[in-house]
Amino acid sequence: MDDESGRWHVAYFSDAHNHHVLELRFSSMLPGHRRMSEADIEQMNDMRKGDIGVSRIHGFMASLAGGYHNVPYTTRDMHNVNAKQRREGGLDAESCLRYLRECKANDPALYYKEVVDGKGVLQHMFWCDGTSQIDYQVFGDVVAFDATYKKNVYLSTLIVFSGVNHHNQTVVFAAALVADEKEETYVWLLQQLQTSMKRKAPVSIITDGDRQMKSVIEQVFPEAHHRLCAWHLLRNATSNIGKPKFTRMFRDCMLDDYEVRTFQRKWFEMVEKFGVADKRWVQNMYERRHSWATAHIRGKFFARFRTTSRCEGLHAEVEADFECAKGDPVMTTNLKQLEQSAVDNYTRAIFYLFVPILDRACAMTVVDSEDNGSYFIHTVSRYETPGKDWRVVATSNTREVRCTCMRMECFEVPCEHIIAVLVLNNVHEIPRSLILPRWTKDAKLVAVQSMGVIWDSVQLTQHWCLIDWYWKMCKIACHSTEKFQFARDIAVLMLKNFENEDAGNTSFPHEGPPTEGGRPPAQNPPKRNTKGNGVHGGKKTQRCRLCREVGHNMTTCLERRTMEPSSAVAEDMDSMDTDMVYDNLSGDLYATAEIPSFQCSDSDTQAGFANSDFAGTNTSGPVMSLTD
Repeated sequence: MDDESGRWHVAYFSDAHNHHVLELRFSSMLPGHRRMSEADIEQMNDMRKGDIGVSRIHGFMASLAGGYHNVPYTTRDMHNVNAKQRREGGLDAESCLRYLRECKANDPALYYKEVVDGKGVLQHMFWCDGTSQIDYQVFGDVVAFDATYKKNVYLSTLIVFSGVNHHNQTVVFAAALVADEKEETYVWLLQQLQTSMKRKAPVSIITDGDRQMKSVIEQVFPEAHHRLCAWHLLRNATSNIGKPKFTRMFRDCMLDDYEVRTFQRKWFEMVEKFGVADKRWVQNMYERRHSWATAHIRGKFFARFRTTSRCEGLHAEVEADFECAKGDPVMTTNLKQLEQSAVDNYTRAIFYLFVPILDRACAMTVVDSEDNGSYFIHTVSRYETPGKDWRVVATSNTREVRCTCMRMECFEVPCEHIIAVLVLNNVHEIPRSLILPRWTKDAKLVAVQSMGVIWDSVQLTQHWCLIDWYWKMCKIACHSTEKFQFARDIAVLMLKNFENEDAGNTSFPHEGPPTEGGRPPAQNPPKRNTKGNGVHGGKKTQRCRLCREVGHNMTTCLERRTMEPSSAVAEDMDSMDTDMVYDNLSGDLYATAEIPSFQCSDSDTQAGFANSDFAGTNTSGPVMSLTD
């Protein structure tokens, strides 16, 4: 060092390394070299919207780059980028609301509403996008209200409003997060559903049987039929009765396709057999199930819902639409013209449910017809089954048809008895009055045209089109230096021009829309730590391994600076009492409440315990040896 100038002068330099030099193909894995470009981050964010995991995204990036060694980041780096994006978003509550505002900019039909308390803490939040609103307008006659999800750090209940579309698939109409399950909260939820869905009320609502929910439905949707979820009923029957035979018969009575008389007979046989006829809940169940069987609603068809993610549902619906459009299935029944009419109108899923009805109709015979002027009363009987018949009332032109089995009212698909009457009258096409629009291929056509295009999907389509075109250009340009330089210069010039245009555009959202109404950012609800001791418990107190004090760990311990070198510490550790070392070690391990329990399986380790002070104690539980 030159004292006068204060600068260092290099007198000698040796380029010989005192370690093995890392191979060039591993250089991208060095911490100083690892980074994700902005393009890769955008690509990852778009793929994560489709529920693609980080590991698969990393594999996709490696396939584009020609191998994992050409990707200058690891999956841990990708997780770190995701965590950084979440941290930069600020509070969870405000980040969620900001995300909904950004989505609304792309989907003007999106509806959301939040409730904050006097301290600005987010309490409740409701949202539904444009696609969900279209689904509700077409398929919202039966709505399932599910409030059984409560697995998040704030213990806020996730409410899901779902239904069944024309492909017999589960669709989500809306969702909400609520801080409690009070009656006024449920009233607010249903009012938001009513507002977002243009005041359209469902015909039936299926819930888990919460008493407060019954009162709330009567307040907000007084004309709707309140029905209980079949899954919850079966679970309650199994837990309260505990007899598999009863559960099996109970399930048959509740879900099987019985007519009213058959249901009554089987129900009374069941309650008499198991001696529960005098139970009040049995009487309530009979009244509810009996009204279900005779009411003109669509309920049984929606008794069992399958939970799917949003992306899975959209993908499944696209595949189902394709199946309906690519061609006609093979005709398998003897009623070819009626079967073809069903193919032309129904979706594939509903058509396959209708085919067995056509087969059973071939065994039906109209044994009597009574003319009452404007309508006919037909008596239908199954072949070689005397004493069992049904009455089908039909107008002279068969535009309006009803059957005493009431399957048409329950499933909204013509029964075999109605089909027999259509065959008697030489009808070759299913009347429009017997085809429910929600089961047809074009069920969503009018609603989609009225709602317009969701702009987020347009942007994603344009994004992937550009990626496809530029990917083809890159494959060609990389084989020639002249083509590469020309493509590079054009791309850099276009990028600069677009960035300058966006910088001058004041309407371009750089950091997302501001908070609404100038209010302060919404605060997070209080967290509930569900790990450790109970639902509201926490982790055990963690102590420093050096000084045994609370509030810090061995890395940040102040006494570490004054400790002796590691060799001296090791000698002191050897001289300490072994039992005390084990007590301290096990105390640290179990104090974290995150270290998994270990079971001794090694014979040497078990032998060591057998000869120690632990001999004679119960070692069947989790035990950790010093060697472990």
